[in-house]
Amino acid sequence: MVMAMIPNQAFRPAPLTARDRLLEAGVKLVREQGFSATSVDQLCQHAGVTKGAFFHHFASKEALGVALAKYWSDSTGAFFAGAPFHHAEYPVQRVLGYIDLRIALLAGPVESFSCVAGTMVQEVFLTSEAIRAACEASIMGNAHALEADLAAAIAQSGAREVTAAGLARHAQAVIQGAIVLAKAKGGAAAAGVAREELQHLRRYFAMLFQQEMTDAG
Repeated sequence: MVMAMIPNQAFRPAPLTARDRLLEAGVKLVREQGFSATSVDQLCQHAGVTKGAFFHHFASKEALGVALAKYWSDSTGAFFAGAPFHHAEYPVQRVLGYIDLRIALLAGPVESFSCVAGTMVQEVFLTSEAIRAACEASIMGNAHALEADLAAAIAQSGAREVTAAGLARHAQAVIQGAIVLAKAKGGAAAAGVAREELQHLRRYFAMLFQQEMTDAG
């Protein structure tokens, strides 16, 4: 059986410092309107801090973008690291459990499940090398976290002509692409479009590793 439970915890603890409040404001605003459309004034207003406080913690809006990608990566990484699917006995179950969790998280409006790093990098990949690199590290960090279970699943199943690194990148490509499709779709059906793409990813891994497929819910 593949575990599809969502840990009973928030992605991030309640922000206590002015810096964390600004980063939380960044998560909310970037998800809702994108990085380019988000101003320093808006960040300060949503965080409840002064512009002086902003520039005390961040030299520029770009510096906040770099910090925001790491903040997002650290918080989501900790969330997935503590998820119950890690306790499954077999590596294939853990891989499918990760996908099940990603499917379960695709609910509500797009801004509630979109990726901050994915959103930012689509906007600034040609205009801010610092943010691009920070977003790459964030997205690939999620991929690297899946590689050990994928490598074990490959070894156990005898799957050929694939690598753990390549499959991990493919998983992230589908996840990020599913979110883009959800944004393009919009409205109440958006989350369903994204879930369908991840269900295809789940079926692919299940067939690749020659496992009996389980309904993802």
